[in-house]
Amino acid sequence: MAHHGWAGRPPATEAEARQRIIDATARCVDKYGVTKTTLSDVATELGVTRQTVYRHFARIGDIVGEVAAQGADAFVDRMLAHLRDVTDPAEAVVEGMIFCVRTIPAEPRVSLLLHLGDTAAFGRGATTADTIAYGARMLRRFPVDWAGAGIADADLPGLAEIIMRLLTSLLQHPAEPPHDEARLREFLNRWLAPALRRPAG
Repeated sequence: MAHHGWAGRPPATEAEARQRIIDATARCVDKYGVTKTTLSDVATELGVTRQTVYRHFARIGDIVGEVAAQGADAFVDRMLAHLRDVTDPAEAVVEGMIFCVRTIPAEPRVSLLLHLGDTAAFGRGATTADTIAYGARMLRRFPVDWAGAGIADADLPGLAEIIMRLLTSLLQHPAEPPHDEARLREFLNRWLAPALRRPAG
């Protein structure tokens, strides 16, 4: 594998090259914002040509998607630690959403995954197949018995889509005045939680 530049430290493997491109893109997004970050910015940050970046990623959106996914993985680990003692599916979803609404505005890489901001910037939105599949995988990691609540594994992508749609709306278009956590919990418990509870009898 040929290397040009790399600030005098060429990567030893393809995987290292890709990760360094992802890391450089994250730094560029932090500096310029997602809509203004270009492949040229990433190449300059790395000390390589644009063609070198193109050999590993076809579009800036593909790199931004990787930045978002890696940031989301760390975020999900923290959310699951927050939910570790919550075993009721409805409560877990409500508390997980409150955690997201509280935390995501300070997590720019997670905001990228949910497609907040300029929707023309890249191809990962809150309702794309990839993002819904990611949401379903996240739900499978919740410390709850989905089947015991009458929610089959095949239902989790649908649940993930509803959560992603609602979460994106809450983040992009907050209520006026914005919900505090107590009001948001009351709202979600009234309108979302009942759909996740098995009817009595």
